[in-house]
Amino acid sequence: MGPAPWEPARFRPYRHPAAGWGAARSVAGLLLGRAVVDGSRAVMRMNHENGGFDCPGCAWPDDTKGLHLDICENGIKHVTWEMTRKRVGREFFAAHTVTELEQWSDFALENQGRLTEPMVYDPASDHYVPIRWQDAFELIGRTLRELDDPNQAAYYTSGRLGNEATFLYQLMARELGTNNLPDCSNMCHEASGRALTASLGTGKGTADLKDWESTDALFIMGVNAASNAPRMLTALADAYRRGARIVHVNPLVEAAATRTIVPHEFVDMALFKSTRTSTLNLQPRIGGDMALLRGMAKAILEQAPRDPEALDRVFIDRHTAGFEEYRALCASTPWEEIERQSGLGRADILEAARVYREADRSIFSWCLGITQHEHGVDTVREIVNVLLLRGNLGREGAGPSPVRGHSNVQGNRTCGIDHRPADTFLDRLAEVCRIRPPREPGLDTVTTIEAMHDGRVKVFVGMGGNFALAAPDTRYTQAGLSACELTVHVSTKLNRSHVVHGRRALILPCLGRTEKDHRRGGIQSTSVEDSMSMVHLSVGMKKPASPHLLSEPAIIAGMARAALPHSETPWEWYVEDYDRIRDTMARALDGFEDFNRRVRLPLGFRIKQPARELIFLTPSGRAEFSAAPLPDVVPAPGTLALGTMRSHDQWNTTIYSDNDRYRGIENLRTLVFMNRDDMRERGVREFDPVDITSTAKDGSTRVLHGCLAVPYDIPRGCAAGYMPEMNVLCAIGDYSTQSDQPIMKHLKVAITRAPAVPAAPGHPHAAGR
Repeated sequence: MGPAPWEPARFRPYRHPAAGWGAARSVAGLLLGRAVVDGSRAVMRMNHENGGFDCPGCAWPDDTKGLHLDICENGIKHVTWEMTRKRVGREFFAAHTVTELEQWSDFALENQGRLTEPMVYDPASDHYVPIRWQDAFELIGRTLRELDDPNQAAYYTSGRLGNEATFLYQLMARELGTNNLPDCSNMCHEASGRALTASLGTGKGTADLKDWESTDALFIMGVNAASNAPRMLTALADAYRRGARIVHVNPLVEAAATRTIVPHEFVDMALFKSTRTSTLNLQPRIGGDMALLRGMAKAILEQAPRDPEALDRVFIDRHTAGFEEYRALCASTPWEEIERQSGLGRADILEAARVYREADRSIFSWCLGITQHEHGVDTVREIVNVLLLRGNLGREGAGPSPVRGHSNVQGNRTCGIDHRPADTFLDRLAEVCRIRPPREPGLDTVTTIEAMHDGRVKVFVGMGGNFALAAPDTRYTQAGLSACELTVHVSTKLNRSHVVHGRRALILPCLGRTEKDHRRGGIQSTSVEDSMSMVHLSVGMKKPASPHLLSEPAIIAGMARAALPHSETPWEWYVEDYDRIRDTMARALDGFEDFNRRVRLPLGFRIKQPARELIFLTPSGRAEFSAAPLPDVVPAPGTLALGTMRSHDQWNTTIYSDNDRYRGIENLRTLVFMNRDDMRERGVREFDPVDITSTAKDGSTRVLHGCLAVPYDIPRGCAAGYMPEMNVLCAIGDYSTQSDQPIMKHLKVAITRAPAVPAAPGHPHAAGR
């Protein structure tokens, strides 16, 4: 089963409200086409505080007002995709060699349905064949025990893993002797964590949903909320109705930055009544956000001598360090350079500064459009600089608020998935769990790929996700996976990482978030942490897709027992009742005290944030201004800055269709959005095929052939296209020296007209040299 039959690509600019009837029609079609009964029941149980399950999609917090339909289109897509009736069992694998499956599209692989039993790769037949769970665990354990060094294994996790499984996973890795714990944060919000830690002494945002409900101004930077965090639309609509100012900063004016009809607001739906979600839209060049922020700060500081309330001098003097150096830096940065680097006119920057000055309380929120750059850490620190100028920290309605992507990606880091763990965390882990955790830093995502490539990592274990597609430099990453002695993927569905495998390979199928987890202690719950530090329980409601599925904690315990036969850790006892895991977490993790009781409170509990209480765990004991110079982000003549992004009908590497409703695209994924003047300069017309050549830091190039050009409202010198197809353009060495994140949002490319239309739009041919 290869690609779907070809259909002509279409582009019709989207001019409707976000969500609303478009989302309602999409949801109705999903429920009717996939799981009308179970899907409808799931909608009524998702994100509920009593007996519901947490949406396996984004990490936006649950509604604080007891909303009965705290759901969105993307969440329902995610759930119904998981609840499909299709199954991938031994008969499927017997019918298809892995070599054949390598030719299938990524959509076709995942669309086969749910995995039903553990499988092992048989090189003699080139098929995956069934294996008993105990035999699979023994294969993993034996391979890990035979390694010359525990650092020859790496343990990756995506954001789908619950807190209890996360804690067991990192405990297993550290008891084995390694901190090689790469995760999806290494590719997404690593810059946010490092910047906030340096500035405030905490790696997380300080604002919560109640702050969003009372703020006077929201600055939404580098995020397409309508697709990435659709439930944010409710907060934006509420903010607009109460008179708050909303500024969207993004090279593309996305649907969420215009207007919305929130589907659970039934009167507005019936009357087709939309609500604006912005009061100002600014389109900086790719990478120009830091210059915009510097300009806002410069405007505030220039205004201060004649406007004594422009700065909060009491807050600055009492709670910050480095202000005078930062003020001097702003004064010495010319307006002409700020305009050039931001790509915005001075009037636009001054208007943003005016909105900020007139607001008593402001929140800045951001996502990957800010972090996936060489200077991502400096940009997030510049956000904090601007907040500190007016004391927008430690009070209601104010503060930094990063938008995390996947459901529990923040909880993964909180519960120990960190390749650079703090000594205080390791000390507590050693005391509580009676192990001797290694102290040297481990490998992150990029260095894990490099280590697989050169043979230093021989075993790769992936808990969720689709590493072969999500990581940068696709061919290099996949070659690294293929060089491993053993690859192990814990998954719910078939994906590219299963067909790009090591010399030995295992597919271990796990329960989904929607499914009941039966253990000896009864039906189990797991906890997750949202992007605003709230921790709450999630309980599945559906019969598992197969009787042979195991939960993620049970799989981890099985691997650990086989790899650590003499371990004193009570692995089997832990997974009989997850309350036991939580009791240990309560003693090992700061902020999780009295875990089992507090997590069962309505809406759970919020992890304490010292910076929210104006306690700064920085060297100075104060909030630190940073004084980084502006980077040069203006593309060289003939080149463009290209950023990768998701389509609306996609979640991370899971692609539901070749459509992108909010950008007006139908039947096309291998495209590049371009400014019309940039297209004209290159002799390119709408839907002309183009070749995209990226140039890496080391001078090497990579080429993506035959993408179709689509004219779009994007600044000159900028372009954008979909991941994972464009990940091939990001070289393994193209990562930020500040955060070690791949710079997926700021690739240097040349775009030229291709000689002919590709034979199969949607399935590119890529080459690196």
